Amino acid sequence: MVSKTARNHALGNDTNESSLEDFLSLLKPRVMSLAIFTSVCGLLLAPNQIHPFLIFVAILCISIGAGASGAINMWYDQDIDGLMVRTKGRPIPQGKISALDALGFGTILAIISVLVLGLAVNYFAAFLLFFSIFFYIFIYTIWLKRRTPQNIVIGGAAGAFPPVIGWACSTGDISVFPLILFLIIFMWTPPHFWALALYKDIEYSKAKVPMLPVVKGKKITKMQIMIYSMILFAVTTLPFLLEFSGLIYIIAASILNTYFCYLSFRLLKSSDNDELSYAPKLFKFSILYLYCIFSFLVIDMAL
Repeated sequence: MVSKTARNHALGNDTNESSLEDFLSLLKPRVMSLAIFTSVCGLLLAPNQIHPFLIFVAILCISIGAGASGAINMWYDQDIDGLMVRTKGRPIPQGKISALDALGFGTILAIISVLVLGLAVNYFAAFLLFFSIFFYIFIYTIWLKRRTPQNIVIGGAAGAFPPVIGWACSTGDISVFPLILFLIIFMWTPPHFWALALYKDIEYSKAKVPMLPVVKGKKITKMQIMIYSMILFAVTTLPFLLEFSGLIYIIAASILNTYFCYLSFRLLKSSDNDELSYAPKLFKFSILYLYCIFSFLVIDMAL
């Protein structure tokens, strides 16, 4: 149960003085940094060139939109954030920011990001940004997260939009290549988050969030991680097979995917004790993996 103090903090009562750092933490900077990076890659990989100032505006709007989603997510998840070690240090459970202030902050940022992107860059990119925010808040956070162990599979689509939005900022449309970029992140998301859930399963169980290890058990989760890792391997070969990239990318991607699958296989075969070693290792490597995959796509194109 959430303590009376935590409840009062969540309702906006008896909060401490909020700082700029507290409001910035509402934006989930680590998640936002990945959105920024992949959106920049989408812009760089697009065939059209736009003015550097518009690139800056586009990246800023996508970043703010991603951060707004995080702030509204924290408002909605205020009751469970205080129950989990991983999230109890967030500003709402700590009483540093009231829940209503977080909701207002996130809503204002979301509106501003969409409007400015539409007026300054193009309306199609703004629509995609709006839809990604809507999807993350209403489809993932409110509808799926507490109802199904497939929450992260379907909800992962929200995190896959930034490179597509970046591409649309430059071209005003979408084509096969940005859809592949979307698919890479979409297939990467389940093994990434399920690896985390494997060693945080007690916390998710306490908060009654039906992550796959909590509902189906660790064995099935590890098997699903292995399956998605192999699918991800196949998906990341598509840029090369469809001639969107060359040898530099496919060699790098093959090495990265081989190690990703190796860690997934070791996790699959691990005992309960070894699992606590391989799950965090896979989770941490998966972050580096995604940065590298997109980096080598850009490097390959540049060379």
